[in-house]
Amino acid sequence: MKLVMGILVAALVLAGMGAGRATVRIADDPGGRIGTYVDKFELLRDSGEHVVIDGICGGACTIVLGTLPRDRICVTPRAVFTFRETDDLGPFFRTVPNPEATRMLFDLYPAPIKRWITRHGGLTAQPIFLRGKELQALYRLCAINVPASGGGSR
Repeated sequence: MKLVMGILVAALVLAGMGAGRATVRIADDPGGRIGTYVDKFELLRDSGEHVVIDGICGGACTIVLGTLPRDRICVTPRAVFTFRETDDLGPFFRTVPNPEATRMLFDLYPAPIKRWITRHGGLTAQPIFLRGKELQALYRLCAINVPASGGGSR
């Protein structure tokens, strides 16, 4: 009887492993080049993986909101999205605004995020922060013991 129960438990565990999806944790990612993040998050979307936002997700990292379905994203109490206009390196290594890239970034966001950004002054050089209750009104709070693949963000 123990052997039959052992085989049954093993079969259920193996079946669960195949059906489940890994979870990617994004923690303290300041962003970077938009194209790199679009590619990364499209691969993540196509993989079926879920995403936990646990810390800062800034700049191009926020593209995750427009690439993954809302039901595959959860946030921890530490989650903070930082939005601002995009910029390029200009003369004398100074940053200059890039209105076209800023518009492209804004257009990637889902409607509720666009409305929130607009209510808070739009994408400007001054960053705006979506966190706490405002964020949890838009995205579900993660379960306490969310499994994660790997360590840190990817």
